[in-house]
Amino acid sequence: MRKTIINQPTGNIPSFELDFLDLEQLAQVEFTSECREYPVESALLPADEPGWQAASAGEQTIRIVFDRPRTIEHILLVFDEQQLSRTQEFVLLWLADKEDSYREILRHQYRFSPPNTTREIEHYEVKLNQLKALELKIIPEISGGEARAKLKQLRLA
Repeated sequence: MRKTIINQPTGNIPSFELDFLDLEQLAQVEFTSECREYPVESALLPADEPGWQAASAGEQTIRIVFDRPRTIEHILLVFDEQQLSRTQEFVLLWLADKEDSYREILRHQYRFSPPNTTREIEHYEVKLNQLKALELKIIPEISGGEARAKLKQLRLA
């Protein structure tokens, strides 16, 4: 039986027994901005890093472009917000090989309310054949304001 204690400190992320892709070897990443202390690779690589944070407020995009088309069956996203109460929206999109337009996978909103609700973990089972690019758009505060987008982890399998 797998167990998780809820409403605990945010130090532990549940482990998923998946063979996550080595994005450093298989793809390049494009992004709208990054804070020097929280670079985008810290959210994409398997090391225990603090994650990515945008350098500026407003909508941000992280796009993973594969060297060769892949089949993706799992998407794991982990968001952390320890300071601001805010409602975030994100959109996942994908581009199939030899196509010109992105298709939406899903759109989701989530309310962070520190100190009690500080982490959002999303695990999606998908079947994306011939995936050329995966795009994550984050609107850190749907009502506007100065909130910066943050991403603790993005893993693909």
